[in-house]
Amino acid sequence: MSGSPRNRPAAALALALALTLGAGCGSGTPKATPPALEARVVAVGLPGAGPVTSVGRFLPGGPINDNTAFKPFTEPGRMLDPNRILVGSASNFGAPPAVPDEMPGSVLSIDPSGTAVLTVPSQFAAAGAQASTLDGKVQLFSADSPAFVNGVTNPRADTANQPGVSNILDISINNAFGRLWPANSPQGPARPGTSTVLDPGGMPLAGAPDAQAGGVFMGSMTDRRPDQVSPGGIDAGAVGTAFIGRSVDGSGRAVFAVVTADGAVAQAHSEQGVDGLAPRGTISDMRNRPEAAQLHAGAVLKYYTADPVLYVSDPVANQIVAISMPKDPTGKVRTMGTVEHYKSPAFDMPVDLAPTLSEANHRDWSSNTTLAELADIYVLNRGNNTITRMKVDGTVIATRPVELPGKKSLGKAKVNGIATSIDGSKIYVTVTGTLPGYNAEGAVLELPAFTS
Repeated sequence: MSGSPRNRPAAALALALALTLGAGCGSGTPKATPPALEARVVAVGLPGAGPVTSVGRFLPGGPINDNTAFKPFTEPGRMLDPNRILVGSASNFGAPPAVPDEMPGSVLSIDPSGTAVLTVPSQFAAAGAQASTLDGKVQLFSADSPAFVNGVTNPRADTANQPGVSNILDISINNAFGRLWPANSPQGPARPGTSTVLDPGGMPLAGAPDAQAGGVFMGSMTDRRPDQVSPGGIDAGAVGTAFIGRSVDGSGRAVFAVVTADGAVAQAHSEQGVDGLAPRGTISDMRNRPEAAQLHAGAVLKYYTADPVLYVSDPVANQIVAISMPKDPTGKVRTMGTVEHYKSPAFDMPVDLAPTLSEANHRDWSSNTTLAELADIYVLNRGNNTITRMKVDGTVIATRPVELPGKKSLGKAKVNGIATSIDGSKIYVTVTGTLPGYNAEGAVLELPAFTS
């Protein structure tokens, strides 16, 4: 089913409500409330814990797999071991700031395989490089620190002073033929955001094909020159991102969608710079709301249709927005096609999305934010600490609350980011605030996947 509730058949809406609330369906027989998902606490001590993703496998033909300097980063126990997870935090963990008037932030590489809870030391990265702690279980991938600014690898870029990570709100990985792309809001939601491209060393990519941007696209500084094909840019904080494949212009370059806090969507071409994709107001404006600091948007891609579809969570309107992206008549960029709005009583401040299984084998589309064929979408609801499973047509399948062992609630803590393991059997969720029984702010949880 698709479109807003007033356009859906009444029976379909009733079914969604029944699945969500455990009410009777049709026959009047009470439907049992689905069991909660019992979480294992993986790590604590992650202030402002935000985006999370499995690293996944970098495919042959791409730079991280084929470059002899990069390949060792993917070996067991190393930063980009496919089975590790990357977690964004609002802390620098002691690393000195790169830009004093911008917000800190970092990405940690964490080994989630053990049973003991990892307590991350608050100052372990004070030396400013890719520090390691807890016997390598936790490693700093990148941070708002001088070691990771664009100028290290791109000294002539217009954004040379900007770090690869600063108040990170989302991350998408081009596992097919590229690198890692964080989305950042370095000066808050109302100021220009950044979309960055990172090498395994944590700094923006060396030898960047776009000389003006290097590895950091920011505001209007790095728009396509001399003229944009489609107007628009990263004019507000970057609150969500998803890999949308190779450019339609035939160059073979990577392109990423960047959701901004003013409700627009831009597209960042690794060689040509930034164009618009969807105008302001496509998603609700997040800039001046009381809860703005907690808001961001998840984004995932369905690639296996004639026109790829970008799904974006809208936590303000409690909806998921699906945007088809046909080629622009110029043949240079993608443009906004049809837009559908999926609403359900199950959605309560949906701040993030994740594929139930990510595409891991396609050499044009593989990414943590790309849906495998037949995969559904997990919707993370910050408002009531639940996860909803939704089909790509907007049909709600089931909603499960997130709890700690012993049926204990998360207390005042709130879920904030979601990802799945590379085989789809596990769900990783980040939490802001302090979990009951722990004295360290911010956490990562591991939960079992669910189908109904």
